[in-house]
Parts: sequence; structure tokens; C-alpha cells
Amino acid sequence: MKFSHTLKTAAAPERIWEIWTDVENWAQWDTELISADLDGAFVLGAIGRLKPKTGGATKFEISQFNPGNSYTFKIGLPLSSLHVHRYLSDRSDGTYFTHEVSFQGLLSWLFGLLLGRKFRSVLPSVMANLERIANS
Repeated sequence: MKFSHTLKTAAAPERIWEIWTDVENWAQWDTELISADLDGAFVLGAIGRLKPKTGGATKFEISQFNPGNSYTFKIGLPLSSLHVHRYLSDRSDGTYFTHEVSFQGLLSWLFGLLLGRKFRSVLPSVMANLERIANS
């Protein structure tokens, strides 16, 4: 299962990137989080933790990293994984930012059913929160 949401923004791409990589403040715009933290700098291989509003705390790893443009973090799940990919697109008509969620592995279909619907339903408002902060 894979889905995404994209918004156009008047904010500078650098501002979106700054907010995206400020892990300790993710809960300000991601309504599904209580807290998040990262061990050290935001770089490839960095390890962090998320505390969602429902469920237990979980560990994540920055698994792809293209500074100033995109990154992916991965959360291990039983026999599968959750991947969150965030990227910027600078087009002739403005800056766009995308948040993509995918489940991979043997039980991806199950986690897609259990978690995917909720993630998909809140994604537009989470992205709007981020955009509002970026433009303030």
C-alpha cells in the first residue's frame, strides 16, 4: 500500500526543509504524534523515536537522505516496514512538498489495512499544519 499528499506553498523550500528536519518539533504539526526525537544530527542512518497518540513508542531510521530536497525514514514492523518519504519539488509555478507513506514486506497488506486508512485521512490536515507554520 502506498499513498501520498502534495501541497503547493508560498514558503521558501528551505523553510519547509527546516521544519521537516526539526524532529523535536514534529508534534507541532503532526497531530498524530505526542513527541519525536533524534539521536544526533539529521543524517543518513540517524536513529530516532516517535511517540504516537495511540500505541507505543517506536524507533525509526533515516534510510534515504538528499540534503535540502528529500528524505525517507523507516519504521520496522513485524515482517514488514513503514516508510515515510518527504520531498520538495521546485516547479515553474512554485514550490510543492509531498509526504508519501508506504508499507513494504510480507505483512504490508495487513499494516496497510490497520494503519493506512487513519494515516491517509489525517495526512491533508497534517500537511496544512506544516504549511501554515512555514508561512508564519
